Amino acid sequence: MKRMTKVTTAIAMALPLALVMSGCSGSTETPGGGDDNTLTVWAWDPTFNIYALQEAEKIYQADHPDFKLDIVETPWDDLQTKLTTLAQSQETSELPDIFLMQNNAFQKNVINYPDLFTDFSDSDVDFSTFPEAVADYSTVDDVNYGLPFDSGTAIQALRTDVLAEAGYTVADFTDITWDDFVTKAKDVLATTGKPLLSGQAGSSDMIMMMLQSAGASLFDGDGKPTIADNDALLAAINTYIELVDDGIFVEVNSWDEYIGTFVNGSVAGTIQGVWIVGSIQTAADQAGNWAITDLPKLDGVSGATNYSANGGSSWAVSSNANAELAQDFLASTFAGSTELYDTILPKSGAVANWSPAGDSDVYSQPSEFFGGQAIFADVVAFGADVPSNNTGAYYYEARDAVSAAITKIIGGADPKDALDEAQSTVEFAMG
Repeated sequence: MKRMTKVTTAIAMALPLALVMSGCSGSTETPGGGDDNTLTVWAWDPTFNIYALQEAEKIYQADHPDFKLDIVETPWDDLQTKLTTLAQSQETSELPDIFLMQNNAFQKNVINYPDLFTDFSDSDVDFSTFPEAVADYSTVDDVNYGLPFDSGTAIQALRTDVLAEAGYTVADFTDITWDDFVTKAKDVLATTGKPLLSGQAGSSDMIMMMLQSAGASLFDGDGKPTIADNDALLAAINTYIELVDDGIFVEVNSWDEYIGTFVNGSVAGTIQGVWIVGSIQTAADQAGNWAITDLPKLDGVSGATNYSANGGSSWAVSSNANAELAQDFLASTFAGSTELYDTILPKSGAVANWSPAGDSDVYSQPSEFFGGQAIFADVVAFGADVPSNNTGAYYYEARDAVSAAITKIIGGADPKDALDEAQSTVEFAMG
């Protein structure tokens, strides 16, 4: 990870602390640092993250029978608001022992609110067992502040029956460039009438995946925006516009519509984080007719690869934590237990970033829905090759500015002017 400079932001939030500290589920949380055998955790999604915590608790209790987790369901937006408010009010005693954080927001929080975190320097976690690109999300000045959990590794998922109708197999879409993809996808569209991709209009998800696949970013190593005169970003935008103009990529208005495009069969593929497989598999009538592979890579861009990511999260240990217990719990489970990942994978689809989990027989099991392909083993292998990129403290502001620029460019604006404006917008936000 390139070194990051510490920056500050002037975020004035008028929410009373008492309101902010009330959980969305109505439960009353106990701050961290209480019972010597109990850890309080803030996390969201009962069927994914919280389910994983509950299974990790059982595994840790095998050697620590008095151990307990006090899990407080906290949606991400609420969790971020709580952290910001506690940092600004200096009420760090109200922090839990552990909290979950979206990868793309991790550096922003560590840089702006370092007093909220305990780093992992004194832990037994071996960070070399995680893909470097994933660990880098929660690394600032070469110090690890988070333990990676679920994988946001990107996949290209395609309908094999539709490809076959046009004379192709998934191998024809493996290890290719975007130029190759466009040529073949246009052929599939002409033959079958089905586009291969879709997404929300005004979203920069696809652009961000293309950008990271080349190891490029919206920021440099000092945290300064690099939106203007960014060759990789311009190549990604030009590729995206070509996909849309050729009818290969269908833009829709909402997330539900996006999911519906491939579930109802009007679109024959998607490129997204691996977590999308749960939605794909809701189309029971398509079972056996899907496969996954790596992504196309940008043509003519230095450092371009066939691998990227979108999403994912990591565990943080707070400055108010029983740090020794919290770090040992995480090191023994999320960074040390193949049993944990074997348990949670079939039910939740939570693909591990912890590399040893990929060697498990569970990861090697063929998926009937995906035509007998051992998709999870493949995803772990993809994840090891995802390039690092700098998210910076203003990632979401930059992402929104780029999304606005893409809309303007599609509407006919000059790409350079639109990206220059996006750069100015982010610079203004940074003060």
